[in-house]
Amino acid sequence: GRHRAMRSWGVLGGAAAALAAGIYVLWGPITGRKRRRRGLVPGLLNLGNTCFMNSLLQGLSSCPSFIRWLEEFTAQYRTEQDKSQEHQYLSVTLLQLLRALSCQEVPEDDVLDASCLLEVLRMNRWQISSFEEQDAHELFHVLTSSLEDERDRQPRVTHLFDVHSLEQPEITQKQISCRTRGSLPPVSNHWKSQHPFHGRLTSNMVCKHCEHQSPVRFDTFDSLSLSIPAAVWGRPMTLDHCLHHFISSESVKDVVCDNCTKIQAEGILNGQSMEHQRTTFVKQLKLGKLPQCLCIHLQRLSWSNQGTPLKRHEHVQFNEFLVMDIYKYRVPGPKSSQEQLSRKNPEETTPGTKDSRAGKPSDAEQPTGTKPLFMNGASSSSSSSAFLMSPGTFPLAAFPECRAPLYLYRLMAVVVHHGDMHSGHFVTFRRAPGARSSQWLWISDESVRRASLHEVLAASAYLLFYERVHGRAQ
Repeated sequence: GRHRAMRSWGVLGGAAAALAAGIYVLWGPITGRKRRRRGLVPGLLNLGNTCFMNSLLQGLSSCPSFIRWLEEFTAQYRTEQDKSQEHQYLSVTLLQLLRALSCQEVPEDDVLDASCLLEVLRMNRWQISSFEEQDAHELFHVLTSSLEDERDRQPRVTHLFDVHSLEQPEITQKQISCRTRGSLPPVSNHWKSQHPFHGRLTSNMVCKHCEHQSPVRFDTFDSLSLSIPAAVWGRPMTLDHCLHHFISSESVKDVVCDNCTKIQAEGILNGQSMEHQRTTFVKQLKLGKLPQCLCIHLQRLSWSNQGTPLKRHEHVQFNEFLVMDIYKYRVPGPKSSQEQLSRKNPEETTPGTKDSRAGKPSDAEQPTGTKPLFMNGASSSSSSSAFLMSPGTFPLAAFPECRAPLYLYRLMAVVVHHGDMHSGHFVTFRRAPGARSSQWLWISDESVRRASLHEVLAASAYLLFYERVHGRAQ
């Protein structure tokens, strides 16, 4: 009887082993099936101090609008003659990585290798070593500026009504005849081809003496770099405090005022020399064009009395939803007509310059402290805006008279830096893939686990990624 029982157990064991082998053949290894069932995303291999790159890629992969823009942008390379050169384009390489990290393309492994991104950046003259300490915010600027360079290198198709370009000597009759065979490709719009992180700042200058307003200046940005104001005892620091501090007015002394000079000239007899009148102006920044994807960089750099750099570790409160209406530049004019215009077309309510282009921000106009702040070391696995709402709900009750905000943003990812000014480690909190996903993930290079919204909001954020959503009113 004992021998018979042992034989029965042996048969059962063999059947179990055969069943396990069949499951492996049909569905692959247990780890891969478990990751897909639980909704986790692939991790990224640390190539030697590359957590700065891994954390940024995880954050970008949580922004669906950015991935959609890359898909539309790279459509031009899908012709037969460009397929052999696809690996040379940053946009194509970045799209492949972000699609895999957002589970749009299921990878074979749970851990991906992003060394291809470093290689294509080196081809674009960015020498980023995987063994040097780098900053995630600096890499974000490298990626956006490289994408803009790639867009500007595209061959421009001459419009038939562009008489000035057609009269140029390099546009020969042979070239025109070749381009007119068959259907002309669509003329690309300069602003429509901008990446979704692209926005514009307005700089408004008003003379304190005569209240004359200078022409509004527009500067571009791809991220808002916010300094953290001095803390007030007993009051928590919030993201709104940083945003208000960013747009708060400041006095600029010893500025030539043309209007004051003109007024004084009218009271002086002809023949007398007159100096330019210098007065104090009040300068204020606002957001002229809000992007679809909003990247907020919290500057955590400070300096000791001895002049040594220090990191600010205090927690800045932020919420899952962010309303940006109060920071938006409004065109001066009748309130009713302006509100109607905003409701009709909330995307294009800002005035453009005469040539419909905004120049690059000058050094004097850029926010201070935008240099690389924190460096990462070796790999380790270690309410402000008005409300805090549960995922998927719209905070309509937070606004009087049932008026929903026009510029409502939803948190998509948070990049956190652990360590000091000279070394440390970057990790990312991000939403799990899915348009209505309320599940959050914590990612440190190869390690991926679930996280709660409470854990995300308690993090000491360095980079915040928000994406614009639309409310019921829209």
